[in-house]
Amino acid sequence: MLQTKPRFQSFEEYLAYDDGTDYLYELFNGELIEVPPEAGFNVEIANFLFTVFLPFVGYRRIRGHGLELEVRGEPKNRYPDLTIIQEEHIQQLARRNTIRLSMAPPLLVVEVVSPGELQYERDYIAKRAQYQDRGIPEYWLIDPQQHAVTVLELQNGTYSEVGTFRDSDAIVSPSFPELTLTATQVLNAGQ
Repeated sequence: MLQTKPRFQSFEEYLAYDDGTDYLYELFNGELIEVPPEAGFNVEIANFLFTVFLPFVGYRRIRGHGLELEVRGEPKNRYPDLTIIQEEHIQQLARRNTIRLSMAPPLLVVEVVSPGELQYERDYIAKRAQYQDRGIPEYWLIDPQQHAVTVLELQNGTYSEVGTFRDSDAIVSPSFPELTLTATQVLNAGQ
């Protein structure tokens, strides 16, 4: 039996769709693109950061890879490796773990860069532009291949680099100035 793939004219149509699975999809030009499972390395780094941010914001404001973030452009949604949400999001996300464009942006998003040129361009260029457009105050790129953690801060609508941190460099976070964390601690979490 031939099955046709669903096509969606709007993000609302996509949100109403249920294929009966727990798969994550990005909506790209009206079509569903299945998001592959995260590498264990990426998950370990995100889990480590969950424990780091836990004392600052509590467990209800930290979301892992399953948080869906509506963005402009293509694809229409992203799944950051880790997201620190605003207090107001807790209630808004009770039914579906999706931050819509009509909602306030999250406070911080973290992406762990996977190997390969395509992933580099996706995280450093495409997601950066979408997160900047979305008004997310702080964006971290954790790049195990470059042995670096880059922190970006939104200033006047544009991301500027707070710093690229390596080895024993202390990571500087504008949103969490009390944070005491080094690049090595973050990068070693995935080993």
